[in-house]
Amino acid sequence: MLSTFGVMGLSDGSSSPSFPAAEPSLSPYNLHEKRSVVPAVSHPDSPSYGNHWSAGDVARKFAPTDETIDTVRSWLISSGISDERIAIGRTKGWIQVDATVEEAERLMNTEYNDVQPHVDFVIPTVHFDTKLTRRSGDSQPARDIGQPGVGISPKTAGTVETLVTELEQCDEYITPICLRALYGLVYVPVATELNSYGIDLIGKEPYMVSIDGGYAQTEYQGFGYNGESDLDLQYGMSLVTGAQTVTLYQTGDMVEVLAISSNFRQVLPSTISLTLSMVPYCTFEGGDDYTQDAMYPDEYPGGTWCAEYAKLGLMGVTVLYSSGDDGVAGNGNYCLNPDGSQTADGMIFNPSFPGTCPYITSVGATMVKPNASVLEPEMACMEVIYSGGGFSNYFAMPEYQKGAVDYYLTNYYPDYPATIWNSTGMSRGFPDIAANGANYVVAIDGQFELVYGTSCSSPVSGAIFTMINDARLAIGKKPIGFINPTIYSTGFAGAFNDITEGTNPGCGTAGYNATAGWDPVTGLGTPNFPKLLERWLILP
Repeated sequence: MLSTFGVMGLSDGSSSPSFPAAEPSLSPYNLHEKRSVVPAVSHPDSPSYGNHWSAGDVARKFAPTDETIDTVRSWLISSGISDERIAIGRTKGWIQVDATVEEAERLMNTEYNDVQPHVDFVIPTVHFDTKLTRRSGDSQPARDIGQPGVGISPKTAGTVETLVTELEQCDEYITPICLRALYGLVYVPVATELNSYGIDLIGKEPYMVSIDGGYAQTEYQGFGYNGESDLDLQYGMSLVTGAQTVTLYQTGDMVEVLAISSNFRQVLPSTISLTLSMVPYCTFEGGDDYTQDAMYPDEYPGGTWCAEYAKLGLMGVTVLYSSGDDGVAGNGNYCLNPDGSQTADGMIFNPSFPGTCPYITSVGATMVKPNASVLEPEMACMEVIYSGGGFSNYFAMPEYQKGAVDYYLTNYYPDYPATIWNSTGMSRGFPDIAANGANYVVAIDGQFELVYGTSCSSPVSGAIFTMINDARLAIGKKPIGFINPTIYSTGFAGAFNDITEGTNPGCGTAGYNATAGWDPVTGLGTPNFPKLLERWLILP
């Protein structure tokens, strides 16, 4: 959907308690066209490749109709909200209203069938600080999402007592020199004033853009609070070198983090306002719960959040998401049950979101094989974490990956009953790519720790694509933007290091197998920087 979020505050002088009250998100127009307009600027064979849209272009294309705005405004006025307390958002995608708690409750209890086709959702009836009813009783409350240790976050295997600097030790300790050797990343950026690498997380920052009160906290210590930020910034900044600006998008505060509805409103508008050269935008906190998206009123294929990522692609932004750390299970190692609930003892594969969104690049995890060198092929990560992957239960297979996924299903069809995975051959497969996700040496609160996770893989991949972007900008070309149609194209065959060993266990199974070509464990493979750079520089 459009960036259609807002909150209503209490009227001045009200004796009612403070309450982040309801606000309608208006249904966008032309949203179905994302399936044609995104490939037009993202597929290398398109004559419009690289002709990314401005934020204004996106807002105008998908803005709700005047009929939608007038209908919702009239409904609010007829419900007792005076016109001066109603404001249309800048993109026309949401309406902000000042109301008391009592007025908001009355609105939510009102029959609004006539206006319902014009409203996607209403905040705070859609927010993260409620318990999800479709899960079983042993699940975590949704309010915990974004808190330390919840969601897709890195795992630690303890401290490192000695300083590690040798390539010969990369099977035990990953450092930036190991990653440069694994992926051929030898490059010094030259177009730094045109390029920026964005990271969205909770923690310290080199250059911070505050979103909804985000700040560089120092009062809380420990891996749960600082592990993710230290990991992303240390490796992201090291790999793009000190010459390249790295921007931290800091959301929320230490009490609610990403849970309250005001944060929910703020994240996407700030993201979509990034300039075209600010790619890639890398984030880790995806969550595995399909109800976070599918529960919203959504008549458009692709989902509320996923449509926002499509708009970022139109604007030339590369969005990378970690695919998850629990193999074919969801975050927290939850699997699905036949009734749709999620439990630790479920047996049905639980694909993650937003890794399954067809408008983002999903990143799985690999590792250097035990006793192997960085010159040998990696394998799927099978220490501490397992690379998230599989087939969506919600999103259809995008055209750009049809050939690769069809090849996998034809030649390596999973030997599992159709009742535990989406075997239709018509759903989005993930991840798209992978990168090392094991044994990272990270400095956290005065000591070095070994860190694991696709939270490692995603920022490393983002750094590599940022350098490719730099090379294109330096010769007057456009940012690489949404990369999936390009990396799956025939011109990029062999541009990734194919991973053919390992599995991603979960839900009482061994998971899928890493195979030749694309697979639902490591995608197309790990980046080969020299090959990717060469091919992207050829494109217009």
